[in-house]
Amino acid sequence: MLILVGICIAVLVLPLNFGGAAVSAPAIGTALGGSPVAVNWILNAFMLSFGSSLMASGALADLFGRKRVLAIGVVLFALTSLGIAAAPTLLWVDFLRALQGIAAALVLAGASAALAQEFDGRGRARAFSMLGTTFGLGLALGPLLAGFLTETFGWRSFFLVDAAIGLTGFALGVPKLTESYDPAAMGLDWPGAASFTAALTLFTFALLQGPESGWSSPLIIGLFSCAVGTFIAFVWIEKRASRPMLDLSLFRYPRFVGVQLLPLATAFCYVTLLLVLPTRFIGIEGHSAIDAGLMMVSLSAPMLFVPLTAAFLTRWMSAGAISAVGLVIAAVGMLWFSGLAPDAPSDTLTLPLFIIGAGAGLPWGLMDGLSVSVVPKERAGMATGIFSTTRVAGEGMTLAIAGAILAVLTRLKLSDALAALPPVSRDAAAEAAQRVATGDLPHAVALLPALGQPILAQAYDGAFHILLHILVALTLASALGVLLFLGRTPSTASPTDTGSAVLGGKGVAD
Repeated sequence: MLILVGICIAVLVLPLNFGGAAVSAPAIGTALGGSPVAVNWILNAFMLSFGSSLMASGALADLFGRKRVLAIGVVLFALTSLGIAAAPTLLWVDFLRALQGIAAALVLAGASAALAQEFDGRGRARAFSMLGTTFGLGLALGPLLAGFLTETFGWRSFFLVDAAIGLTGFALGVPKLTESYDPAAMGLDWPGAASFTAALTLFTFALLQGPESGWSSPLIIGLFSCAVGTFIAFVWIEKRASRPMLDLSLFRYPRFVGVQLLPLATAFCYVTLLLVLPTRFIGIEGHSAIDAGLMMVSLSAPMLFVPLTAAFLTRWMSAGAISAVGLVIAAVGMLWFSGLAPDAPSDTLTLPLFIIGAGAGLPWGLMDGLSVSVVPKERAGMATGIFSTTRVAGEGMTLAIAGAILAVLTRLKLSDALAALPPVSRDAAAEAAQRVATGDLPHAVALLPALGQPILAQAYDGAFHILLHILVALTLASALGVLLFLGRTPSTASPTDTGSAVLGGKGVAD
């Protein structure tokens, strides 16, 4: 039991950092300065390196040992947190956040694969359930903790506490963990890892740089072209590798595709809001970091109990049906939230945010258990690597796309106001729109002083509402896809059964 508690505490730093960094980002940008793109990289550098490293981390866990990879990841995460707390410039923060994402990938891959080896049957299901609850706890507490620490002691204190929590988990759980390997592991697929990372990096950088450089500029067209080319190279490499990092043949199974669709769906209806809303609350509406953290609790608190409810409901409903219902509920909550005025009292936001979080919590509670069933137990590192890569890479891409949409729509919303002014440089207007999209109203006002803060804030609000409607449409489309892929076979599994039982008694690798 101490092993499980220690691992959960060590893993807790990931969701704490995930939501907490979003609350701290405006303070970091104000304190250290930097362009809107550089401020965006506080979140995106972590998400990008996290997502692109997960499959490689899973392979490394199988090859070199799950305990060893977990230990290295926790120590590296703590060291990078300490480095961020001491960073003198925003460039250093972005660099260390990228390194921290790699550490997070090692932690998650090592911990998930280690738990799969350490526990069997019902014990394994309970262990993964506790791991999921830990993520829910971290998501619920991260914004609140970051808001309190940032407002009281400064943004650097959050990363110091993050490091302390990770090292505590390391001391409690890692020494007692039994080392395990995949006896059939043949080494890391370096060409596949390099091409996948390159494709993801190029695509994300193009999305972030597009609003500033212009979507038709040679730089952006070149970045997107190179991203497509390297992704095609990745697929070609994986098809010919003797032991690929990603077994593409698994995508022939509808249930496997359905499992990978779940994290994308929750990225649309939950994760994007978890990271974008603090910018709105702090940067646009002027709330303090503590108040923003308190408002974010309404969104994240359902993750403490709704995932367990989802596991219990599998007695009577299929995983796909439960997940689809949850996504529809989340979409309803987003529609409600989109109708609220930006100056609405804080307490009126509580219920729609809670509904969004509760709806997203239903598929969230089933995803990890389902993912374990897609490959044999011996390939647990690869199984968690594939699923976690889909989750984190999808979340990172969704966040980058949402930021680009906000910047473009804000610029469009400002077009009428800009037309009534003397000629304004295109670069100044584009940068101002990006500043507004990242919640940096003072710099935006300095770039366009003739417009003033109310007009800029109104442009953001209009862009934000359109973004919410786009996310609602994507969430509903995802609900339909999940129902088609995972909703046909009712599950007779108990809440303590494994993910393959939830899939209808047969994993795709069987």
